Amino acid sequence: MDFHLLKDIIDLMWEFENSNSKSNIFSNDLSGFKQWVIFSFSKSESMVEPDWEGKKNGRSPESVISTFIVHMNRYAKNYSKSAIYGSDFSTQEDFIYLINLKAFGEMTKMELIKKNIQDKPVGMQIINRLISQDWVQQKDSETDKRSKVINITAKGLEALDKQMGKIRQATNIVSGDLTHSEKMELIRLLNKLNDFHHPIYCQNLEPDELLNEALKTKEQ
Repeated sequence: MDFHLLKDIIDLMWEFENSNSKSNIFSNDLSGFKQWVIFSFSKSESMVEPDWEGKKNGRSPESVISTFIVHMNRYAKNYSKSAIYGSDFSTQEDFIYLINLKAFGEMTKMELIKKNIQDKPVGMQIINRLISQDWVQQKDSETDKRSKVINITAKGLEALDKQMGKIRQATNIVSGDLTHSEKMELIRLLNKLNDFHHPIYCQNLEPDELLNEALKTKEQ
């Protein structure tokens, strides 16, 4: 038996478990391992680098990535506006907040705001709007009487269900004509980006500290 080969296989399995524990894209079994191997090693190392606007003039890949992420957010918002047109929803965030409450159950206002990566003043405006619509109700927390928890109401569930068909259409169209494997690769990359940025965001740093802290994290 070639023990060097066996060691290489064991190392590869460890790499799979380590990678998949972060992204959880593949099933943790032999089938998932085989899919991961194919997915990870099917790309040619000589893959042609893509072209982009301004590349010949020195525009960096980081600039392109940042721009496209901003553009994708705007495209998604436009589709969402179309999905809620003519409904009682005011903004995309209204139904996203309701979807989170439906999916994860009651939580404090700040937990909901943080889950949506928003500033407190904006998040409170959204929550107050939902409360005024009777889509969300608040009550004293059973664990901390100083804080309140909120949950979605029957009326909120009804409003969400009424618009859910169009909301799903808006969600589906955002991924455009990507193939399944391309979607999986995009999820993996977005997970990696989120794993980098989310801990920094959770530190609640002041604007004058944020950029420096992010740069320190990147250099580690």
